[in-house]
Amino acid sequence: MNKTQFVEAVALDSNMTRLEARKAVDAMIRITNRTLREGDRLTITGLGTFSIQHKTERVGRNPRTGAAVKIPARKVVKFRSTVEIE
Repeated sequence: MNKTQFVEAVALDSNMTRLEARKAVDAMIRITNRTLREGDRLTITGLGTFSIQHKTERVGRNPRTGAAVKIPARKVVKFRSTVEIE
């Protein structure tokens, strides 16, 4: 499912117009991004938790040449789902 399909599903499920649903989805994305950039955790009950994970600097390998490559430290988004799939 892509964003357009998600907006359509939200509109149908919540009895909103597509424009209202798109605004709601866009607001959710903006708030999620802002929360994570501030270093906070976002928990949505029934879905999961978004958080920031710090990756340390490490040495990797270039798969073509086998040469060692320095991979810099970075921050990545981590998502832990609370949804159980049967």
